[in-house]
Amino acid sequence: MRSTTAALALAVAALGAGPAAHGAVADSTVVRQRVAPGVGYAAFTVPTSHGSAWVHVVTADLGRRGVAAGLLYPGAVASREPVSRMGRDAGAVAAVNGDFFDISEGQHPGVQATGSASGSSVLDGLPLKGAVPQGQRFGWSAPSGDSDEDVFGVGVDGRARMGRLVLRGQLLTPRGTLVLAGLNQYALPVDSIGAFTPQWGAVSRARAVCGTDRNRAAPCTADSYEVTVRQGRVETASATPGTGPVPPGSTVLLGREAGARALRGLTPGTPVGVDYRLESSGSVPFAFALGAYPLVRDHQPLPGLDDVTAEPRSAVCTADGGRTLRLLSTDGREGVSSGLTLSELAGLLGSLGCAQASYLDGGASATLATLDRNTGRFLVRNCLDHQQERPVPNGIAVFSPGRTIQSR
Repeated sequence: MRSTTAALALAVAALGAGPAAHGAVADSTVVRQRVAPGVGYAAFTVPTSHGSAWVHVVTADLGRRGVAAGLLYPGAVASREPVSRMGRDAGAVAAVNGDFFDISEGQHPGVQATGSASGSSVLDGLPLKGAVPQGQRFGWSAPSGDSDEDVFGVGVDGRARMGRLVLRGQLLTPRGTLVLAGLNQYALPVDSIGAFTPQWGAVSRARAVCGTDRNRAAPCTADSYEVTVRQGRVETASATPGTGPVPPGSTVLLGREAGARALRGLTPGTPVGVDYRLESSGSVPFAFALGAYPLVRDHQPLPGLDDVTAEPRSAVCTADGGRTLRLLSTDGREGVSSGLTLSELAGLLGSLGCAQASYLDGGASATLATLDRNTGRFLVRNCLDHQQERPVPNGIAVFSPGRTIQSR
């Protein structure tokens, strides 16, 4: 980045010490608006070596009574909706797109892409899905020690934080205990067994047995098997992955290779206990979390971040011991904005006082939307790729008391 002292000074002034500092438009470079009690929005330009980048930031005071953050979710893991629609329907005052997701349409002939997120997610304190193997993830993986377990979320204490979530699961059968290595995932580890709940949705589960732990383009395995467990017993079995909704009260167990061979021993009527949890790396459980790649730890950008490729970016960060949450998205690919490299994004987030920061899906997915207090509508703030809002599988929403919104 070229010297950005002046731009960052304006940005910090726009963001202020917290959401309460947001007011009216300051000038043509920095826009400052109050979205709702405890929540503010700012937009500003950042000069870079490859042109000017427009940046949009929402700041939420999670220490203020009634201000909270949660997971945007379209109602099924294997489903996608635009951020603005999910935010409006959830009653949010601001939202940003979330995790990278499966866009493997055509990669495996005859197999439908699921649109499901790559990383783990927690909804209302409960496990929603596990993370696919690292080699099956979409999005560039930074050489900074990141893993498929990395997430960003808010704990049950109301504070935002980065962390890691590890799936711990087991199947209790008459022949012994089997390891459960997947939960509502579009890709299962080789030789493993995964569980699919009604929250998965109606999309085919065939994609889950395609690729390998290191190569998502590898062929689908010919050795798979699935059983449906209901009320603690195997109800049905199939030699191929199924499609359609998982019935309420049921769990589908899908195995590949060694996992498939283990499931073939579970005939209809066999008792099976299914137990799983997402174990947090920290002492405080997550109230919500989603997959995200680390960018900043302890106020320092992580080493090895790309400093060449400028793209539209989305990110999330925390300051003030997790009491302040910032959602960020940039313009790019359209108009005069250049987007940012990951190195530039990390530097900007650090300059905005972020102690911890993670980057989310970018490119055509990058979307930040807020409530418009004048019209009561939920509006996209950043310039979208080809002026189209891409449907995404999840996002982060901010809520504030007293919010009202006009329906379409």
